[in-house]
Amino acid sequence: MFEKVLVANRGEIAIRVMRTLKEMGIVSVAVYSEADRDSPHTEEADEARLLGPAVPSESYLSIERLLEAAEQADAEAIHPGYGFLAENAEFAAACDKAGVAFIGPPASAIEAMGSKTRARELMSEAGVPIVPGTTSPVESVADAKKQAKEIGYPVACKAAGGGGGKGFRVAGSEEELADAFEGAAREGEKFFSDPTVYLERYLEDPRHVEVQVLADSHGNVIHLGERDCSIQRRHQKLIEESPAPHVDEEMRERIGKIATDAATAVSYRSAGTVEGLQTGDDYFFLEMNTRVQVEHCVTEMVTGIDIVREQLLIAAGEQLSVGQDEVELRGHAIECRINAEAAHKNFAPAPGGITSYREPAGPGVRVDSGVVAGSEVTPLYDPLIAKLIVWDTDRGRATARMLRALGEYEIGGLVTLVPFHEAILATDQWRNAETCRDLIGDKKWLKSLAPEDSPAPVAEDAEDAEVAERTYSVEVDGRLHSVKVIGAPAASANPGPAAGLRRPPRRERAATAGAGAGATDTLVSPIQGTVLRVAVKDGDEVQDGALICVVEAMKMENEITAHRPGKVSELGVTEGGSVAAGDVIAKIE
Repeated sequence: MFEKVLVANRGEIAIRVMRTLKEMGIVSVAVYSEADRDSPHTEEADEARLLGPAVPSESYLSIERLLEAAEQADAEAIHPGYGFLAENAEFAAACDKAGVAFIGPPASAIEAMGSKTRARELMSEAGVPIVPGTTSPVESVADAKKQAKEIGYPVACKAAGGGGGKGFRVAGSEEELADAFEGAAREGEKFFSDPTVYLERYLEDPRHVEVQVLADSHGNVIHLGERDCSIQRRHQKLIEESPAPHVDEEMRERIGKIATDAATAVSYRSAGTVEGLQTGDDYFFLEMNTRVQVEHCVTEMVTGIDIVREQLLIAAGEQLSVGQDEVELRGHAIECRINAEAAHKNFAPAPGGITSYREPAGPGVRVDSGVVAGSEVTPLYDPLIAKLIVWDTDRGRATARMLRALGEYEIGGLVTLVPFHEAILATDQWRNAETCRDLIGDKKWLKSLAPEDSPAPVAEDAEDAEVAERTYSVEVDGRLHSVKVIGAPAASANPGPAAGLRRPPRRERAATAGAGAGATDTLVSPIQGTVLRVAVKDGDEVQDGALICVVEAMKMENEITAHRPGKVSELGVTEGGSVAAGDVIAKIE
């Protein structure tokens, strides 16, 4: 077994991996960007090393810097977590070349399943049912129109290298196809460096059901049952549960075989997830995620199997610790993703500072978190800050336990999805195990979740800020050290985050949900980000709800729409430019 492992990630998943490393007696190494110097994952690790600037391409996405950090730390293996380079075949191959074990599947399996078109082709050849659509890339909008006529509308335009809901657009008709195709290609290029797009029949209201698989190098391939991930926004998961409420034993056995056959077809090794769409008794292969999933926790809760531990055993060349006949699903588990998002503003990203923080507790409650009081949630990274997971003997009791736990969760100073989860879990739709797509798509219902106004946080009085003992983060040769200083703090006009609880700036700047009330001509941005597309120009006449521009923030594309009908004037954004929350986008008169 390894003696030292570098975790090439941040936030809650880095901490979750480090906890298993600690239980196994393995030394953990954290990496961090300049924006994450004070992040909890650097404190959880036995040692921490600086990668570089806050921009992901110069830190968490830099293969060269990650391997340099592993070499400097004498780490024998790298665990990629999820996101960033977790499904990057080049990274897996580079680790192998450098003599560092990659705690994940071989590069060949990542490459085979990383391209959704290649994966669909392989699964079709292996006899695994796939959603009707193309198995090769679609080169242009004109070609897409031809293919869509054969497939039938609505169609899903999907980035070949996509995942996590990114690079996924739906066209309900030929008139919508060009925008959907170009949007999927743009996100594919931005997030996966691959603009290739393919088409699938878009199933109107399927259940998203996935199967967890484990495979070692000794020929053992098993599944750990399924998860239902049907509660989504923008094709990205919000709530997951296991077992799936509409899967019986016969279907569980059938889709489990589909998943293990899929893993066997690409000589898979490690933990992986086969995702599919369930419509009635039919089940179609969607894609395979060649990494540990965000929602792996619910499977751990119902099986008692530590999936990260199994990953480590497999990567070290050992056999799985459990056989298929030993896997048993007990009770019911639910996970709610606690994102820094404003559901009442159509799930707009809501970065900011956390002024107070208290996690729920009690029987059957688990919190995987990457923040504490004083943490700053930056727009540079994913909006997921924590996962709340509960277990109980059945779905009804697990729901009651989740509602109790959500009520205990305190995250001050930040807008999160806690109110959304409380609302949706109290509905008849959830109680009846429906997909809740009608609710999530209902802007009126979402706006009803708006929090009551609260005063902006104020800075501490100087007298209150005085402390006898202070902790500072100091870097020496790229390695992070904590230094305690006893005594009165040094005078400073800007003490910085290490000097105590970090307070967010006053950033409430007259922003509202898609932007402004109908009583004003001014359309303002509800978020900070990069302008990817501007759909209008000065002088254009627009209707209420018309697309004005697209702003990318926290790895999501957000459509800013007109808040009233009228003529566009004083357009204040350009493609490729940046915009801050509260900035004027345009006037609509």
